[in-house]
Amino acid sequence: MRKLSRTSDKRRALLRNLTTQLIVHGQIKTTEAKAKDVRSTTDKMITLGKRGDLSARRQAASFLENVIASAKENGESITVTTALQKLFGSLAKKYAKRNGGYTRAYKTMPRRGDGAPMVILQLV
Repeated sequence: MRKLSRTSDKRRALLRNLTTQLIVHGQIKTTEAKAKDVRSTTDKMITLGKRGDLSARRQAASFLENVIASAKENGESITVTTALQKLFGSLAKKYAKRNGGYTRAYKTMPRRGDGAPMVILQLV
């Protein structure tokens, strides 16, 4: 694991945030070093989602942030889906027959300010 020029608690918060945003949005744009670490944590979360038992749900809930993934209006009621529900619902079904390799990274142009290599990290 890379240190990413951060202390351990700030590094963990960064990985939690990026992993949650990747699950919610399906893709993120970040530096290559961060993407390599986020890729491993995302794969672990999707594997927990595929397991689907209570222990796996609690482990994923302790890592992911409590963020709203989508909200749909059905007449008078509103259905809200969190990142955890999306992980254990649609993503677990989508990757049920896949044994790892849930993400892909496309290299893009370097960042303008400091020339850091940038990638677009996507769920396959």
